[in-house]
Amino acid sequence: MAEEDELTSAYRLQIESAISNEAQKRIAENHNPEELQRLRELSIISLYRSQHSDLIPALMARLGSVRAALDGHGGSLVISSASDEKLNSGLQVMALVISLDGACISCGAAPGTLKGIQDDLLMDDEIVSIQFDSSMLEWFDEIQREFITKYGGVSFVEV
Repeated sequence: MAEEDELTSAYRLQIESAISNEAQKRIAENHNPEELQRLRELSIISLYRSQHSDLIPALMARLGSVRAALDGHGGSLVISSASDEKLNSGLQVMALVISLDGACISCGAAPGTLKGIQDDLLMDDEIVSIQFDSSMLEWFDEIQREFITKYGGVSFVEV
């Protein structure tokens, strides 16, 4: 049994690497790397406070492999609500409630997409919380809703 587990793990790592490499290739083909870097360096809090048009592009630039899926399906992030908060440490952070648009809204891969978005955005020092707009659950049938709320690894809130 341990041999099977090792083989499964080795295959999983190879597949993850291949998917990541392909995703990065597609992102590089569709976006200017210098512009992505510029967007990554912008402060999410400053963009939010000034209601700057670079806010969504800056959030999208922070996404990893999941960005390729969003781009490929004409999807993007939509901020349903946001707040900036000051932690006890004095650090300013953002709490975001996000929705999606484009074909991504009813995709069967949505649980993985949402988890990927959440995990990638939480890597930014200025983002402390990512939740998803509960209105997104209307896009799914009952079985999909149950699956995504139980096993999706993300939380939904009413806005």
